[in-house]
Amino acid sequence: MSGGLPGPPLHSRYASPQEVAKPGSEVNSQGAARRPTIEDVAREAGVSRALVSLVLRGSPKVSEPKRQAVAKAVAALDYRPSNAARSLASGRTRIVGVLLDDLANPWFVDLLDGLQSVLGERNLRMVLGDPRYLARPGESPVSPFMEMRVDGLVIAGEIRADDDLTRATTHTPSVVVGARALELPAADRVSNDDADGARQATEHLIGLGHRDIAFLTAPAGPAVVRAASYSKTMESHGLQEYIQMLHTDMTEQSGYEALNRLIDGGRAPTAVIAANDILAVGALSAANARSVSVPDELSIVGYDNTYLAAMGHLSLSTVDPVSRDVGVRAAQLLLDRMAEPARPQRDEALKPRLVVRKTTAPAPRHSTQRD
Repeated sequence: MSGGLPGPPLHSRYASPQEVAKPGSEVNSQGAARRPTIEDVAREAGVSRALVSLVLRGSPKVSEPKRQAVAKAVAALDYRPSNAARSLASGRTRIVGVLLDDLANPWFVDLLDGLQSVLGERNLRMVLGDPRYLARPGESPVSPFMEMRVDGLVIAGEIRADDDLTRATTHTPSVVVGARALELPAADRVSNDDADGARQATEHLIGLGHRDIAFLTAPAGPAVVRAASYSKTMESHGLQEYIQMLHTDMTEQSGYEALNRLIDGGRAPTAVIAANDILAVGALSAANARSVSVPDELSIVGYDNTYLAAMGHLSLSTVDPVSRDVGVRAAQLLLDRMAEPARPQRDEALKPRLVVRKTTAPAPRHSTQRD
């Protein structure tokens, strides 16, 4: 972002490596400062290499004065432990690979926060990857993670299973998050209960007097489960003749276009449920463009309770899939699998909750719903 950040200090732009090297550091034959080693830390602290190693591992067997001396030396030399060296010594990288099907989807924000809250406490580092950007052409999206020799895998969203992914999850502790259709026999699975979430949204609108309720769906992923639950709930209330489902590609633009098709189709519903919040935002934009008042003339419910839904000018009623809780539970399952690789596979679904905001209201009295 231009204009707001200061440039690098003058010495870093123009001074020689010898001039900017930290005190106590050496310069190699190319003129660059040599990275300090664990031996340098030991020498600076006046202790053994083995004791420095104990301090870095957080061992309780080190006296407080020696621990403080090592900490002071680490800070003075700006020492950074080598992940590669630690990996060779321990046989572990302490890295968890997180494969996301769409980094642009705001649903992942809370999920990642939940994962980090647990993994960070165990000194495990997450590395994120989107299949569209991570792998080379013709390569499985999981291959880069296997090259890193990650300690665990989190597969989040609608990732396509291939032989390499199946093989990777057989040899590496893994958990699938948010995808009910992805079958990986060796991986645990945790998600929100999509069917229950869609049922709650549909029951909410029916309770407000709506009968002509449409559903914006997609041909794959959680949208399929959510649409099936909407349809089942409508049927259970004797409203099967009002069922309308429009397929989208789950983007804001397709939500916009879908609501326009409903309005132009001659049978505009009084309520719409969208399979995600992004679709719902598109539907809200279309309603505004067509001068359809939300919620007075049209109620709209999303799904995912992303940050978009809580924005004041949208205030979207939506289903909260408890994404942070899903992330926490996924991390716990992964840690259990890492500790006991042969344990039985587990499949869990957490209960979502409906969040009612300002885009839903009782059905309009002048509606032309059929008797």
